[in-house]
Amino acid sequence: MAEVKIQEGESIESALRRFKRKVQQEDIIKDIKKHSFYLNPATSEGPSRRSPQRNRKKLRRESE
Repeated sequence: MAEVKIQEGESIESALRRFKRKVQQEDIIKDIKKHSFYLNPATSEGPSRRSPQRNRKKLRRESE
């Protein structure tokens, strides 16, 4: 977790710049984006994507 303490005589703008730099260095935004769009494989588009493959397998088995 990025944390910045404002030093004596430091402006808020410079502290904000330090904070942004620290967030970029720790890859916090990248990590948040990675976890915010997680789709559970069981509820995602997996079954609809797999169904044509299943149909092809069934057709092959029936034709043999």
